[in-house]
Amino acid sequence: MLVIRGATVYPGSGPPRQVDVGVADGKIAAVGGELSGDVVEADGLWLCPGFIDVHAHSALRSYEEPLLTEALSQGVTTQVICPDGLAPAPVAAGRWAERRDYLRALEGPGPEEWPWTTFAEYLDDLDATRPVISLVPSIGHGAVRDTVIGGERRPATREELEEMRREVRAGFEAGATSLSFGLVYFPGAHADTEELVAVAEVAAAFGAPLVPHVRNEGAGLLEAIDEMLEVSRRSGAALHVSHLKSLAEESLIEPLLERLEAADGVTFDQYPYGAGCTLLASLLPAWAQEDGAAATLARLRDPDALARIAHDVEHGLPAWENVLGTLGPERIVADGESIADRGGEPVETVAELLLESELGVQMIMHYASEAAVRKIAAHPLMLLGSDGIFGAKPHPRVAGSAARFLGRFCLREDLLAPEEAIARLTARAADRFGLADRGRIEVGKRADLVLLDPATYVDTATYESPLSLAEGVAGGWVAGERAWAESRPTGARAGGVAR
Repeated sequence: MLVIRGATVYPGSGPPRQVDVGVADGKIAAVGGELSGDVVEADGLWLCPGFIDVHAHSALRSYEEPLLTEALSQGVTTQVICPDGLAPAPVAAGRWAERRDYLRALEGPGPEEWPWTTFAEYLDDLDATRPVISLVPSIGHGAVRDTVIGGERRPATREELEEMRREVRAGFEAGATSLSFGLVYFPGAHADTEELVAVAEVAAAFGAPLVPHVRNEGAGLLEAIDEMLEVSRRSGAALHVSHLKSLAEESLIEPLLERLEAADGVTFDQYPYGAGCTLLASLLPAWAQEDGAAATLARLRDPDALARIAHDVEHGLPAWENVLGTLGPERIVADGESIADRGGEPVETVAELLLESELGVQMIMHYASEAAVRKIAAHPLMLLGSDGIFGAKPHPRVAGSAARFLGRFCLREDLLAPEEAIARLTARAADRFGLADRGRIEVGKRADLVLLDPATYVDTATYESPLSLAEGVAGGWVAGERAWAESRPTGARAGGVAR
Protein backbone atom coordinates (compact mmCIF):
# COMPACT_ATOMS: atom_id res chain seq x y z
CA MET A 1 0.00 0.00 0.00
CA LEU A 2 1.12 3.56 -0.75
CA VAL A 3 0.86 5.83 2.30
CA ILE A 4 0.80 9.63 1.98
CA ARG A 5 1.83 10.78 5.44
CA GLY A 6 1.62 14.10 7.25
CA ALA A 7 -0.38 16.14 4.73
CA THR A 8 -3.33 18.37 5.52
CA VAL A 9 -6.11 16.53 3.73
CA TYR A 10 -8.82 18.51 1.95
CA PRO A 11 -11.30 15.70 1.24
CA GLY A 12 -13.43 17.53 -1.34
CA SER A 13 -16.38 17.91 0.99
CA GLY A 14 -16.02 18.68 4.65
CA PRO A 15 -13.27 20.43 6.59
CA PRO A 16 -9.56 19.70 6.22
CA ARG A 17 -7.74 17.53 8.72
CA GLN A 18 -4.25 16.15 9.16
CA VAL A 19 -4.48 12.43 8.51
CA ASP A 20 -2.62 9.74 6.59
CA VAL A 21 -4.12 8.33 3.40
CA GLY A 22 -3.52 4.85 2.02
CA VAL A 23 -3.81 3.87 -1.66
CA ALA A 24 -4.03 0.34 -3.08
CA ASP A 25 -5.28 -1.13 -6.36
CA GLY A 26 -6.01 2.30 -7.80
CA LYS A 27 -8.36 3.33 -4.99
CA ILE A 28 -8.36 5.05 -1.63
CA ALA A 29 -7.80 2.15 0.76
CA ALA A 30 -7.68 3.99 4.09
CA VAL A 31 -8.12 7.46 5.54
CA GLY A 32 -6.60 7.73 8.99
CA GLY A 33 -5.39 5.09 11.39
CA GLU A 34 -1.99 3.47 11.69
CA LEU A 35 -0.95 2.82 8.10
CA SER A 36 2.13 1.10 6.77
CA GLY A 37 3.55 0.70 3.30
CA ASP A 38 5.57 2.75 0.85
CA VAL A 39 5.53 6.19 2.46
CA VAL A 40 5.43 9.59 0.77
CA GLU A 41 6.31 12.21 3.40
CA ALA A 42 4.05 15.22 2.96
CA ASP A 43 4.55 17.44 5.99
CA GLY A 44 3.48 21.01 5.22
CA LEU A 45 1.69 19.98 2.03
CA TRP A 46 -2.00 19.69 1.13
CA LEU A 47 -3.51 16.51 -0.27
CA CYS A 48 -6.63 17.01 -2.38
CA PRO A 49 -8.69 14.90 -4.76
CA GLY A 50 -7.45 15.33 -8.31
CA PHE A 51 -8.91 18.49 -9.83
CA ILE A 52 -11.71 18.27 -12.39
CA ASP A 53 -11.73 20.69 -15.34
CA VAL A 54 -15.32 20.68 -16.55
CA HIS A 55 -14.74 22.33 -19.94
CA ALA A 56 -11.67 21.46 -22.03
CA HIS A 57 -10.95 21.21 -25.75
CA SER A 58 -8.88 18.04 -25.43
CA ALA A 59 -10.98 15.80 -27.66
CA LEU A 60 -8.05 15.26 -30.04
CA ARG A 61 -5.08 16.52 -28.02
CA SER A 62 -4.10 13.07 -26.76
CA TYR A 63 -3.23 11.96 -30.30
CA GLU A 64 -0.43 14.53 -30.25
CA GLU A 65 0.47 14.77 -26.55
CA PRO A 66 -1.07 12.04 -24.37
CA LEU A 67 0.77 13.26 -21.26
CA LEU A 68 -1.41 16.43 -21.26
CA THR A 69 1.35 18.14 -19.29
CA GLU A 70 -0.29 21.54 -18.99
CA ALA A 71 -3.30 20.06 -17.20
CA LEU A 72 -1.37 17.57 -15.09
CA SER A 73 1.06 20.25 -13.87
CA GLN A 74 -1.85 22.05 -12.17
CA GLY A 75 -3.18 18.92 -10.44
CA VAL A 76 -5.94 18.30 -13.00
CA THR A 77 -6.65 14.57 -13.31
CA THR A 78 -10.01 14.71 -15.13
CA GLN A 79 -11.29 16.84 -18.00
CA VAL A 80 -14.78 17.01 -19.48
CA ILE A 81 -14.33 17.11 -23.27
CA CYS A 82 -16.41 17.78 -26.40
CA PRO A 83 -17.93 21.04 -25.08
CA ASP A 84 -19.75 23.73 -27.08
CA GLY A 85 -21.65 21.15 -29.13
CA LEU A 86 -18.41 20.43 -30.99
CA ALA A 87 -16.98 16.93 -31.23
CA PRO A 88 -15.13 14.67 -33.65
CA ALA A 89 -18.07 12.27 -33.62
CA PRO A 90 -20.58 11.25 -34.66
CA VAL A 91 -19.61 12.21 -38.19
CA ALA A 92 -21.20 11.22 -41.49
CA ALA A 93 -19.24 8.73 -43.55
CA GLY A 94 -16.86 10.49 -45.92
CA ARG A 95 -17.20 13.89 -44.23
CA TRP A 96 -14.56 13.62 -41.53
CA ALA A 97 -12.12 15.91 -43.36
CA GLU A 98 -14.67 18.72 -43.41
CA ARG A 99 -15.32 18.28 -39.68
CA ARG A 100 -11.58 18.19 -39.01
CA ASP A 101 -11.07 21.46 -40.88
CA TYR A 102 -13.77 23.19 -38.85
CA LEU A 103 -12.52 21.88 -35.50
CA ARG A 104 -8.78 22.21 -36.14
CA ALA A 105 -8.31 25.63 -34.51
CA LEU A 106 -10.13 24.43 -31.37
CA GLU A 107 -9.24 20.76 -31.02
CA GLY A 108 -6.24 20.16 -33.28
CA PRO A 109 -6.31 17.78 -36.25
CA GLY A 110 -6.22 14.42 -34.49
CA PRO A 111 -4.92 11.37 -36.35
CA GLU A 112 -3.91 11.59 -39.99
CA GLU A 113 -7.18 9.91 -40.94
CA TRP A 114 -10.21 9.60 -38.70
CA PRO A 115 -11.18 5.90 -38.57
CA TRP A 116 -14.53 6.43 -36.83
CA THR A 117 -18.04 7.52 -37.69
CA THR A 118 -19.97 6.71 -34.49
CA PHE A 119 -19.40 8.27 -31.10
CA ALA A 120 -18.60 4.88 -29.58
CA GLU A 121 -15.94 4.23 -32.24
CA TYR A 122 -14.36 7.61 -31.54
CA LEU A 123 -14.22 6.96 -27.79
CA ASP A 124 -12.58 3.58 -28.38
CA ASP A 125 -9.98 5.17 -30.64
CA LEU A 126 -9.33 8.02 -28.20
CA ASP A 127 -8.93 5.58 -25.32
CA ALA A 128 -6.29 3.72 -27.32
CA THR A 129 -4.06 6.83 -27.21
CA ARG A 130 -3.73 6.18 -23.44
CA PRO A 131 -4.15 9.73 -22.14
CA VAL A 132 -2.52 10.26 -18.77
CA ILE A 133 -5.66 11.77 -17.23
CA SER A 134 -9.33 10.82 -17.48
CA LEU A 135 -11.29 12.30 -20.37
CA VAL A 136 -15.04 12.48 -19.73
CA PRO A 137 -17.04 12.88 -22.95
CA SER A 138 -20.06 15.04 -23.71
CA ILE A 139 -22.22 14.25 -26.70
CA GLY A 140 -22.23 17.39 -28.87
CA HIS A 141 -25.50 18.61 -30.36
CA GLY A 142 -23.70 20.43 -33.17
CA ALA A 143 -21.89 17.25 -34.21
CA VAL A 144 -25.18 15.35 -34.12
CA ARG A 145 -26.99 17.95 -36.22
CA ASP A 146 -24.16 18.01 -38.75
CA THR A 147 -24.30 14.21 -39.04
CA VAL A 148 -28.06 14.11 -39.56
CA ILE A 149 -28.78 17.33 -41.50
CA GLY A 150 -25.44 18.75 -42.62
CA GLY A 151 -24.80 22.48 -42.69
CA GLU A 152 -28.19 23.66 -43.92
CA ARG A 153 -29.89 26.53 -42.08
CA ARG A 154 -33.41 25.23 -41.63
CA PRO A 155 -35.61 23.59 -39.02
CA ALA A 156 -35.24 19.84 -38.60
CA THR A 157 -38.04 17.67 -39.93
CA ARG A 158 -39.84 15.33 -37.56
CA GLU A 159 -37.86 12.39 -38.94
CA GLU A 160 -34.57 14.28 -38.53
CA LEU A 161 -35.43 15.19 -34.97
CA GLU A 162 -36.00 11.54 -34.19
CA GLU A 163 -32.69 10.63 -35.82
CA MET A 164 -30.92 13.30 -33.76
CA ARG A 165 -32.52 11.97 -30.61
CA ARG A 166 -31.29 8.47 -31.53
CA GLU A 167 -27.75 9.79 -32.02
CA VAL A 168 -27.83 11.58 -28.67
CA ARG A 169 -29.13 8.44 -27.01
CA ALA A 170 -26.33 6.43 -28.63
CA GLY A 171 -23.85 8.97 -27.27
CA PHE A 172 -25.08 8.47 -23.73
CA GLU A 173 -25.09 4.71 -24.14
CA ALA A 174 -21.47 4.92 -25.33
CA GLY A 175 -20.46 6.82 -22.18
CA ALA A 176 -21.28 10.53 -22.47
CA THR A 177 -22.19 12.21 -19.19
CA SER A 178 -23.65 15.46 -20.57
CA LEU A 179 -25.16 17.03 -23.69
CA SER A 180 -23.28 20.08 -24.93
CA PHE A 181 -24.55 22.84 -27.19
CA GLY A 182 -22.64 25.47 -29.16
CA LEU A 183 -25.24 27.96 -30.32
CA VAL A 184 -22.69 30.30 -31.89
CA TYR A 185 -20.95 27.50 -33.82
CA PHE A 186 -22.19 25.76 -36.93
CA PRO A 187 -24.41 23.98 -37.62
CA GLY A 188 -25.60 24.02 -33.99
CA ALA A 189 -26.49 27.70 -34.32
CA HIS A 190 -29.18 26.78 -36.88
CA ALA A 191 -31.27 24.92 -34.29
CA ASP A 192 -34.42 26.52 -32.95
CA THR A 193 -35.62 26.22 -29.37
CA GLU A 194 -37.95 23.32 -30.18
CA GLU A 195 -35.03 21.28 -31.49
CA LEU A 196 -33.02 22.00 -28.37
CA VAL A 197 -35.87 20.82 -26.18
CA ALA A 198 -36.31 17.64 -28.21
CA VAL A 199 -32.69 16.52 -27.82
CA ALA A 200 -32.53 17.77 -24.22
CA GLU A 201 -35.34 15.37 -23.31
CA VAL A 202 -32.94 12.52 -24.06
CA ALA A 203 -30.39 13.98 -21.65
CA ALA A 204 -33.11 14.24 -19.02
CA ALA A 205 -33.91 10.55 -19.44
CA PHE A 206 -30.25 9.76 -18.61
CA GLY A 207 -30.15 12.20 -15.68
CA ALA A 208 -27.48 14.19 -17.51
CA PRO A 209 -27.02 17.98 -17.58
CA LEU A 210 -27.25 20.31 -20.54
CA VAL A 211 -24.00 22.25 -21.04
CA PRO A 212 -24.53 25.13 -23.48
CA HIS A 213 -22.44 27.84 -24.99
CA VAL A 214 -25.48 30.10 -25.20
CA ARG A 215 -26.64 31.79 -28.38
CA ASN A 216 -25.33 35.25 -27.48
CA GLU A 217 -22.83 36.40 -24.83
CA GLY A 218 -23.01 40.04 -25.91
CA ALA A 219 -25.93 42.46 -25.77
CA GLY A 220 -28.39 39.57 -26.12
CA LEU A 221 -26.93 37.63 -23.20
CA LEU A 222 -29.96 37.68 -20.90
CA GLU A 223 -32.31 36.54 -23.65
CA ALA A 224 -29.88 33.75 -24.55
CA ILE A 225 -29.77 32.57 -20.94
CA ASP A 226 -33.56 32.71 -20.77
CA GLU A 227 -33.75 30.42 -23.79
CA MET A 228 -31.63 27.75 -22.10
CA LEU A 229 -33.52 28.10 -18.84
CA GLU A 230 -36.67 27.41 -20.85
CA VAL A 231 -35.06 24.39 -22.54
CA SER A 232 -34.05 23.04 -19.14
CA ARG A 233 -37.50 23.60 -17.66
CA ARG A 234 -39.40 22.08 -20.57
CA SER A 235 -37.09 19.09 -21.02
CA GLY A 236 -36.57 18.33 -17.34
CA ALA A 237 -32.77 18.25 -17.75
CA ALA A 238 -30.47 20.11 -15.35
CA LEU A 239 -28.55 23.11 -16.69
CA HIS A 240 -24.85 23.92 -16.44
CA VAL A 241 -23.86 27.03 -18.43
CA SER A 242 -20.45 27.11 -20.11
CA HIS A 243 -17.86 29.88 -19.51
CA LEU A 244 -20.20 32.43 -17.97
CA LYS A 245 -19.35 36.02 -18.96
CA SER A 246 -20.59 39.17 -20.62
CA LEU A 247 -18.92 40.32 -23.82
CA ALA A 248 -20.97 43.51 -23.66
CA GLU A 249 -21.75 45.71 -20.66
CA GLU A 250 -20.60 44.44 -17.28
CA SER A 251 -23.89 45.76 -15.90
CA LEU A 252 -25.42 42.57 -17.32
CA ILE A 253 -23.51 40.38 -14.85
CA GLU A 254 -25.69 41.10 -11.82
CA PRO A 255 -29.05 40.32 -13.50
CA LEU A 256 -27.41 37.32 -15.17
CA LEU A 257 -26.37 35.86 -11.81
CA GLU A 258 -29.80 36.65 -10.35
CA ARG A 259 -31.48 34.65 -13.11
CA LEU A 260 -29.28 31.64 -12.44
CA GLU A 261 -29.73 31.88 -8.68
CA ALA A 262 -33.51 31.91 -9.09
CA ALA A 263 -33.52 28.75 -11.21
CA ASP A 264 -33.48 25.31 -9.64
CA GLY A 265 -30.18 23.41 -9.66
CA VAL A 266 -28.31 25.53 -12.22
CA THR A 267 -24.51 25.76 -12.15
CA PHE A 268 -21.95 27.34 -14.46
CA ASP A 269 -18.24 27.27 -15.17
CA GLN A 270 -15.71 30.01 -15.68
CA TYR A 271 -12.11 30.36 -16.76
CA PRO A 272 -10.55 32.97 -14.42
CA TYR A 273 -9.38 35.48 -17.02
CA GLY A 274 -10.76 38.62 -18.61
CA ALA A 275 -10.08 37.39 -22.12
CA GLY A 276 -11.56 34.54 -24.11
CA CYS A 277 -10.28 32.39 -26.95
CA THR A 278 -12.08 30.80 -29.86
CA LEU A 279 -12.14 30.46 -33.65
CA LEU A 280 -11.21 33.66 -35.47
CA ALA A 281 -13.90 32.63 -37.95
CA SER A 282 -16.54 33.25 -35.29
CA LEU A 283 -16.09 36.97 -35.95
CA LEU A 284 -18.02 36.44 -39.18
CA PRO A 285 -21.81 36.79 -39.34
CA ALA A 286 -23.78 33.57 -39.50
CA TRP A 287 -24.57 33.75 -43.20
CA ALA A 288 -20.83 33.91 -43.99
CA GLN A 289 -20.18 30.67 -42.10
CA GLU A 290 -22.98 28.57 -43.59
CA ASP A 291 -22.43 25.29 -45.44
CA GLY A 292 -19.01 24.44 -44.06
CA ALA A 293 -15.39 25.49 -44.33
CA ALA A 294 -15.08 25.45 -48.11
CA ALA A 295 -18.08 27.74 -48.55
CA THR A 296 -16.79 30.14 -45.90
CA LEU A 297 -13.40 30.37 -47.58
CA ALA A 298 -15.05 31.00 -50.96
CA ARG A 299 -16.98 33.95 -49.50
CA LEU A 300 -13.80 35.40 -48.02
CA ARG A 301 -12.30 35.43 -51.54
CA ASP A 302 -15.38 37.22 -52.94
CA PRO A 303 -15.05 41.06 -52.80
CA ASP A 304 -18.83 41.54 -52.71
CA ALA A 305 -19.24 39.08 -49.82
CA LEU A 306 -16.34 40.73 -47.98
CA ALA A 307 -17.97 44.14 -48.39
CA ARG A 308 -21.22 42.73 -46.99
CA ILE A 309 -19.35 41.29 -43.98
CA ALA A 310 -17.72 44.69 -43.32
CA HIS A 311 -21.15 46.37 -43.50
CA ASP A 312 -22.62 43.89 -41.04
CA VAL A 313 -19.72 44.35 -38.61
CA GLU A 314 -20.15 48.12 -38.73
CA HIS A 315 -23.93 48.18 -38.41
CA GLY A 316 -24.76 44.87 -36.71
CA LEU A 317 -27.48 42.33 -37.38
CA PRO A 318 -30.49 41.39 -35.24
CA ALA A 319 -29.53 38.95 -32.44
CA TRP A 320 -25.93 38.64 -33.74
CA GLU A 321 -23.15 38.74 -31.13
CA ASN A 322 -20.83 40.79 -33.42
CA VAL A 323 -17.66 40.47 -31.33
CA LEU A 324 -15.50 42.52 -33.70
CA GLY A 325 -18.00 45.37 -33.73
CA THR A 326 -18.52 45.23 -29.96
CA LEU A 327 -14.92 44.94 -28.79
CA GLY A 328 -13.06 46.60 -31.63
CA PRO A 329 -9.96 45.34 -33.50
CA GLU A 330 -7.53 46.52 -30.83
CA ARG A 331 -8.95 44.02 -28.29
CA ILE A 332 -8.79 41.00 -30.59
CA VAL A 333 -5.44 39.22 -30.91
CA ALA A 334 -4.43 36.49 -33.38
CA ASP A 335 -1.01 34.82 -33.25
CA GLY A 336 0.24 37.34 -30.68
CA GLU A 337 -0.73 40.52 -32.53
CA SER A 338 -3.96 42.52 -32.42
CA ILE A 339 -6.08 42.99 -35.52
CA ALA A 340 -5.62 46.76 -35.15
CA ASP A 341 -1.82 46.54 -34.95
CA ARG A 342 -1.70 44.51 -38.15
CA GLY A 343 -3.01 47.54 -40.03
CA GLY A 344 -5.48 47.77 -42.88
CA GLU A 345 -9.23 47.39 -42.73
CA PRO A 346 -10.09 45.02 -39.86
CA VAL A 347 -12.42 42.77 -41.86
CA GLU A 348 -9.89 42.45 -44.67
CA THR A 349 -7.19 41.60 -42.14
CA VAL A 350 -9.38 38.92 -40.58
CA ALA A 351 -10.15 37.51 -44.04
CA GLU A 352 -6.44 37.34 -44.92
CA LEU A 353 -5.64 35.45 -41.71
CA LEU A 354 -8.48 33.00 -42.28
CA LEU A 355 -7.54 32.39 -45.90
CA GLU A 356 -3.85 31.89 -45.08
CA SER A 357 -4.68 29.35 -42.38
CA GLU A 358 -7.73 27.79 -44.09
CA LEU A 359 -9.73 28.85 -40.99
CA GLY A 360 -7.18 27.21 -38.67
CA VAL A 361 -6.39 30.25 -36.53
CA GLN A 362 -7.57 31.23 -33.05
CA MET A 363 -8.22 34.62 -31.55
CA ILE A 364 -7.91 35.95 -28.03
CA MET A 365 -10.53 38.59 -27.21
CA HIS A 366 -10.09 40.89 -24.22
CA TYR A 367 -13.50 41.79 -22.86
CA ALA A 368 -13.69 41.95 -19.04
CA SER A 369 -12.24 43.84 -16.09
CA GLU A 370 -10.48 41.95 -13.31
CA ALA A 371 -13.29 42.99 -10.96
CA ALA A 372 -15.87 41.35 -13.23
CA VAL A 373 -13.83 38.16 -13.43
CA ARG A 374 -13.56 37.92 -9.66
CA LYS A 375 -17.24 38.69 -9.13
CA ILE A 376 -18.18 35.62 -11.17
CA ALA A 377 -15.39 33.50 -9.66
CA ALA A 378 -16.64 34.23 -6.13
CA HIS A 379 -20.19 33.07 -6.86
CA PRO A 380 -21.15 29.79 -5.17
CA LEU A 381 -22.57 28.27 -8.37
CA MET A 382 -19.21 28.58 -10.16
CA LEU A 383 -17.10 25.54 -11.15
CA LEU A 384 -13.73 25.65 -12.93
CA GLY A 385 -13.66 25.16 -16.69
CA SER A 386 -10.40 26.06 -18.40
CA ASP A 387 -11.86 26.12 -21.92
CA GLY A 388 -8.29 25.09 -22.70
CA ILE A 389 -7.43 25.32 -26.40
CA PHE A 390 -4.00 24.51 -27.79
CA GLY A 391 -2.31 26.29 -30.66
CA ALA A 392 0.79 28.15 -31.79
CA LYS A 393 0.10 31.02 -29.35
CA PRO A 394 -2.73 29.82 -27.10
CA HIS A 395 -4.54 31.50 -24.25
CA PRO A 396 -2.74 31.04 -20.89
CA ARG A 397 -5.85 29.41 -19.46
CA VAL A 398 -4.73 26.09 -20.98
CA ALA A 399 -1.82 25.93 -18.53
CA GLY A 400 -3.03 28.17 -15.72
CA SER A 401 -6.74 28.05 -14.96
CA ALA A 402 -6.87 25.77 -11.91
CA ALA A 403 -3.70 27.22 -10.41
CA ARG A 404 -4.92 30.76 -11.03
CA PHE A 405 -8.27 30.10 -9.38
CA LEU A 406 -6.98 28.27 -6.31
CA GLY A 407 -3.41 29.51 -6.07
CA ARG A 408 -3.84 33.16 -7.00
CA PHE A 409 -7.47 34.10 -6.35
CA CYS A 410 -7.89 32.05 -3.19
CA LEU A 411 -4.52 31.41 -1.53
CA ARG A 412 -3.01 34.81 -2.35
CA GLU A 413 -6.00 37.12 -2.61
CA ASP A 414 -8.40 35.43 -0.16
CA LEU A 415 -11.27 35.64 -2.64
CA LEU A 416 -12.59 32.32 -1.29
CA ALA A 417 -11.68 29.99 1.54
CA PRO A 418 -9.48 27.12 0.31
CA GLU A 419 -12.02 24.53 1.44
CA GLU A 420 -14.68 26.16 -0.76
CA ALA A 421 -12.39 26.48 -3.78
CA ILE A 422 -11.19 22.87 -3.53
CA ALA A 423 -14.78 21.62 -3.19
CA ARG A 424 -15.62 23.30 -6.50
CA LEU A 425 -12.56 21.78 -8.17
CA THR A 426 -13.39 18.30 -6.92
CA ALA A 427 -16.56 17.00 -5.25
CA ARG A 428 -19.03 19.51 -6.69
CA ALA A 429 -17.68 19.10 -10.19
CA ALA A 430 -17.88 15.31 -9.83
CA ASP A 431 -21.45 15.54 -8.59
CA ARG A 432 -22.52 17.84 -11.42
CA PHE A 433 -21.20 15.48 -14.11
CA GLY A 434 -22.20 12.21 -12.46
CA LEU A 435 -18.65 11.06 -11.65
CA ALA A 436 -19.49 9.06 -8.57
CA ASP A 437 -16.12 7.29 -8.42
CA ARG A 438 -13.98 10.41 -7.84
CA GLY A 439 -13.83 13.90 -6.42
CA ARG A 440 -13.51 12.92 -2.75
CA ILE A 441 -10.83 11.41 -0.54
CA GLU A 442 -12.96 8.58 0.81
CA VAL A 443 -12.36 4.87 1.10
CA GLY A 444 -13.32 3.15 -2.14
CA LYS A 445 -13.05 6.23 -4.35
CA ARG A 446 -10.66 6.34 -7.28
CA ALA A 447 -7.18 7.40 -6.15
CA ASP A 448 -6.88 10.54 -8.26
CA LEU A 449 -4.87 12.81 -5.96
CA VAL A 450 -2.86 16.02 -6.02
CA LEU A 451 -0.26 16.95 -3.41
CA LEU A 452 0.49 20.66 -3.45
CA ASP A 453 2.52 23.23 -1.54
CA PRO A 454 0.14 26.05 -0.58
CA ALA A 455 3.06 28.48 -0.27
CA THR A 456 4.15 28.07 -3.88
CA TYR A 457 1.13 26.78 -5.82
CA VAL A 458 0.29 29.37 -8.47
CA ASP A 459 -0.09 29.89 -12.20
CA THR A 460 2.85 31.25 -14.20
CA ALA A 461 1.30 31.26 -17.70
CA THR A 462 0.88 34.67 -19.29
CA TYR A 463 -0.32 35.94 -22.65
CA GLU A 464 3.35 36.31 -23.63
CA SER A 465 4.33 32.82 -22.30
CA PRO A 466 1.02 30.95 -22.39
CA LEU A 467 2.41 27.43 -21.84
CA SER A 468 4.52 28.23 -18.79
CA LEU A 469 3.61 25.52 -16.28
CA ALA A 470 2.07 26.02 -12.86
CA GLU A 471 4.32 25.78 -9.82
CA GLY A 472 3.79 24.10 -6.50
CA VAL A 473 2.45 20.63 -7.36
CA ALA A 474 4.61 18.16 -5.46
CA GLY A 475 2.85 15.05 -6.69
CA GLY A 476 -0.05 13.81 -8.76
CA TRP A 477 -1.63 10.36 -8.91
CA VAL A 478 -4.11 9.02 -11.46
CA ALA A 479 -5.86 5.80 -10.42
CA GLY A 480 -3.13 5.30 -7.84
CA GLU A 481 -0.25 5.61 -10.33
CA ARG A 482 2.13 8.49 -9.77
CA ALA A 483 1.82 10.63 -12.89
CA TRP A 484 3.59 13.82 -11.70
CA ALA A 485 6.80 14.09 -9.67
CA GLU A 486 9.76 16.46 -9.53
CA SER A 487 7.97 19.04 -11.67
CA ARG A 488 7.43 16.74 -14.63
CA PRO A 489 5.28 13.84 -15.83
CA THR A 490 6.54 10.43 -14.77
CA GLY A 491 5.29 8.75 -17.94
CA ALA A 492 2.66 6.67 -16.13
CA ARG A 493 -0.57 6.68 -18.10
CA ALA A 494 -3.45 5.31 -16.06
CA GLY A 495 -6.14 7.66 -17.33
CA GLY A 496 -8.25 7.02 -20.41
CA VAL A 497 -11.81 7.69 -21.47
CA ALA A 498 -14.07 7.65 -18.41
CA ARG A 499 -17.41 6.03 -19.18
